[in-house]
Formats: sequence, structure tokens, C-alpha cells
Amino acid sequence: MAMFPALMNDTMFSDLFDDPFFAGWRDAADEGRQLAAAQSGSLMNTDVRETDHGYEVTMDMPGFNKDDINVELKDGYLTVSAHRNDSKEDKDKEGKWLRRERYAGTCSRTFYVGDDMKESDIHASYKDGTLHLQMPKQEAKAQVEQAHRIAIEG
Repeated sequence: MAMFPALMNDTMFSDLFDDPFFAGWRDAADEGRQLAAAQSGSLMNTDVRETDHGYEVTMDMPGFNKDDINVELKDGYLTVSAHRNDSKEDKDKEGKWLRRERYAGTCSRTFYVGDDMKESDIHASYKDGTLHLQMPKQEAKAQVEQAHRIAIEG
């Protein structure tokens, strides 16, 4: 066990629990680490830009293939989800895994885009780990005039 901080880890003591003594505890915590990876800062970061004609949404989806990503419109909500499978085997053909930090599982983001938005209005493309969505602005509906009190004469 090394008592030096790892150069690329977050904390000074993150390698402390890599000792074989803690192996059972470490294996039981794998699901917690996968959940933390799903919530990491680099997964599904989203930028939304308003233009003269509509909105542009840019979403970071590093490591996903185009076929892993699903974009769905339902009841005015646009949901972007992605799923990545990963083998949970400790060994593969080339050796034993000592540490695995890559995310495997499902993640999603949902945005309200309006009840009048149609599937054909939304254009999506995926390039270099970034999902690009373009959608038009919805015309503002005339608001119902508020009730006014009418004076009664007499």
C-alpha cells in the first residue's frame, strides 16, 4: 500500500482503502461509486442558447455512442437519456481489473419545451461526444384577460 497521494485523485487518502484488507468493503461500495460517477460534473453538462429563430441545446455525452442515446418528446417534455453497458467481470481476456472508474449505467435529463412542440420540429445531431438539439421558438399564446369588476349603476 502506497502512503503517497495519487497524482490524479481528488484526495490525499483516496488510495488508503486500496489495500487488500478493505477488498470486501470496496466491492460492496461499487454501486455507490457508479451512482457518484453518474452525477459527476462531466456527464450531460448542458448549454441552452436562445437565437432569433429558436433554441440550441448542446449536451456533453462523452463516451456514449449515437445508438446509446435516446431523445423522446412526451406531453411537452423533452427527455434525453443514455445507457452504457459494462461488464462487471473482475477479469477479461487480457488480465484482471485493479481499478475501474468509467461510468456504466443510465443517465437522463428532462426539459419542458411546451405542449405545442412536435417531434418533427426538433432536429438532433451527435458528433465528437456532444449532442446538438435545435428547436423553434413557440409562438406566445394570447393570455386570457384577467377578470375586471363591472360597476352597477343605480
